[in-house]
Amino acid sequence: MTLKIKTFVNQKPCTFFKALGHPSVREALEAFNHKPISAIYDPEGHIDDFLSMTNIKKPPLVYVQAIEALGPQTSLITQIQEDMPDSLLLLSFEPEKHLAQMGHLLPHACSITSLKELRLPEEKLTDPKNYLSDLNFSTNFAFFREEKGWHTRLKSANYWAKYGSQSVKLWAILFDVSGKFLGSWEEDVPPSVHSLVIDSRDIKKRFNLPDFTGQLFIHLTGTKGHSIVKYALDTFHDEGMLSATHDANAWPPEYFAGLPAPREGEKVILWLQNSHPVPAKGVSLNLMGDSHKVFLDQDIPPFGTYELDVCDYFPDARWPQQIEIHAGHHFVRPRYEVINTKGYRCMAHVNVERNDLKADSKIKDLREKVGKGYILPAPLLPTSLYTTSLLPTPMSRELQFMPLQVFVYDKEGALKVTHSLGNLPRNSIPSLVLNDLIDLGQDYGHVELVYDFKAGEEADGWLHGLFRYEHKTMAAQAETSFGSHIFNIALTYKNEPQSYKGPPPGLSTGLFLRVDDELETFCHLIYPTSTSWHNTSDTQFILYTREGKAIAEASLKLPCSGSRLWVYQDTFSSTDREKARGGYVMIQDKTCRLFGYHGLRDKKGNFSLDHMFGF
Repeated sequence: MTLKIKTFVNQKPCTFFKALGHPSVREALEAFNHKPISAIYDPEGHIDDFLSMTNIKKPPLVYVQAIEALGPQTSLITQIQEDMPDSLLLLSFEPEKHLAQMGHLLPHACSITSLKELRLPEEKLTDPKNYLSDLNFSTNFAFFREEKGWHTRLKSANYWAKYGSQSVKLWAILFDVSGKFLGSWEEDVPPSVHSLVIDSRDIKKRFNLPDFTGQLFIHLTGTKGHSIVKYALDTFHDEGMLSATHDANAWPPEYFAGLPAPREGEKVILWLQNSHPVPAKGVSLNLMGDSHKVFLDQDIPPFGTYELDVCDYFPDARWPQQIEIHAGHHFVRPRYEVINTKGYRCMAHVNVERNDLKADSKIKDLREKVGKGYILPAPLLPTSLYTTSLLPTPMSRELQFMPLQVFVYDKEGALKVTHSLGNLPRNSIPSLVLNDLIDLGQDYGHVELVYDFKAGEEADGWLHGLFRYEHKTMAAQAETSFGSHIFNIALTYKNEPQSYKGPPPGLSTGLFLRVDDELETFCHLIYPTSTSWHNTSDTQFILYTREGKAIAEASLKLPCSGSRLWVYQDTFSSTDREKARGGYVMIQDKTCRLFGYHGLRDKKGNFSLDHMFGF
């Protein structure tokens, strides 16, 4: 039941999936199912994608242009004069250029249909001369809930202005749990790095809606530089529960992993959200390392939201067991919620599990040149108040073992603990409570998960882990997961150290920190290094208004391999914060690449935590 679609070719995005999955073409696409089609001409190589995403049956006649594309079930377009089909579907959004080449070959009685009928209107296109340009589909989805005291707020900025965009527009469509249209709107975005804020409470009031849980489709037009739509997503409850997550990967892979099983008395809810219909048994799940699959015997309508309780499928599975998802290219990265025994809910996301990645022996051989190499850094919160747990998560289908070790640093960069986890088998990965390794009291530090080649040799550079933070005296908890990178080294290996803009090496910082006007906003900044680097960072915090105007600055020096827990309200005056209501902070450093986690905290101690994004 896997969709036979392409998402990337030679590292370039294939936007055909986004073009057919856009909400605005939904009705027109359904009409294609009733068109008489006796032949298809596929000059651009879209036929597998098109047939996978529609209910159209492959006709007996399929024509191609490229001789090398000729197969046992296809013919060259020059054959059409002999076959004489009475109807032809030209698989292109820009049929004119193909008709100019081969239109004279068509039988006079042959009716022509093309994908031009599915094009977005010209005013929604950034690059109208190249319809499948990725800039025409700067789109993403967001989990969106305004229900039973729960609220959602999406926050980002018009970072395309940094690439020269002058006329960015936001176009948003809201769907309920069944995929039903609830409302849409458009708004111009000023030509500055302007704050983008969408609050579920405002949307409910604007459209006079009942309570809803569903998804928000976001389309930015006029973008330059790249088509990636990044955002921070806060979910919060009237009774004080706080949680944070971020943008979904906008491309639908075949597999996801890193979904944790619940502890005894807990619930783990996986939220599946899609753009195309998902047929029953189109999605399956299995315990990590177990080949037995459990199928989701449920249709999910286009733009629907499906609430999957892990216990319904794996009633005996318990933390730290993990679950893999065979998504079959049906949806982008889904969220999950952990509901603990005290009823506190925190949201996180699974990650893309690669099926194109094998172990790389060079990672071990290069250790002398790249030092610690790939590092996955995460905060270690004050051990007197919080319990911090680490769960390594295999993110490659080929990976059978994970040789890992943990380094624990205090906030000043002193290495306090080195702990080997051994060569962990795929089907039996334990969690590690970091409080058992060190007692920092009311102080904090950070942890780094790295490869341990004394324990094993299997490494793929796609090292991931899940971090869970639990308050010791309250119900509050948070969860976040991420992958490793090579940090702060002058050399490069493949695409590392990654850069926010341009090719590697990425040796500078540009992190976006959304701020809350009512709650304490904090970030935990970490200065990880694969090899020795500058003794201290040279980090600036720049406060911007909602309109993108810088109004205040602060600086900070992090020690190498150290960290800092930075609080917005402790740094900028109440006067400046009032001027910047609805704004944001940019964290910049030209001397090193920092990694950051952001969160909110109320006066009772409820908190959220998730990793930051940059641009």
